[in-house]
Amino acid sequence: MEETELIERLKKKDRTAFKNIVETWQDLVYNTAIGILQNAEDAEDVTQETFMQAFESVSSFKGESKFSTWLYRITVSKAMDHIRKKKRKKRFAFIQSLYGKNDQPVIDPPDFFHPGISMENKENAAVLFKAMEQLPPNQKTAFVFNKVEGLSYIEIGDVMKITESAVDALLHRAKANLKKILKDYYTALNKN
Repeated sequence: MEETELIERLKKKDRTAFKNIVETWQDLVYNTAIGILQNAEDAEDVTQETFMQAFESVSSFKGESKFSTWLYRITVSKAMDHIRKKKRKKRFAFIQSLYGKNDQPVIDPPDFFHPGISMENKENAAVLFKAMEQLPPNQKTAFVFNKVEGLSYIEIGDVMKITESAVDALLHRAKANLKKILKDYYTALNKN
């Protein structure tokens, strides 16, 4: 079935079309979510939320961009919402622990391992993903799209609704920030 026909059927709330769309784009959505969130369970939640949002708001899809670009936008939006909610919960848990309502300390999640990373590169990838957590959200998103998902500057610009030169600037700053973060990390590591 052709993409345009599939989308038209989805606009009519056709469940078979929805199933086809999920099967076609679930890897793209999940990989984007896990690249941003670095947590498999959170990525699964965001993937589900993305497809539910797509199903509910497909009537707003005008076809001005590719359907996959539209899904990327929803995924990024859902992932960023998820991060904001988690940060609020973490801050609230920390405040509670200060006042003695919660004796359990807030613990950072275990090191993240992206499913697409080979075994011999897992340690280096974990260090890189931890460093990526320190990037501002737009830099992190652009970096994940480019280096993890392999999107071109044009595609990233479409998804993030920015110009190619803005994508280039974000990636340049992300790389510079990562270089500094990783340099500091390895310098501290070598001193020990």
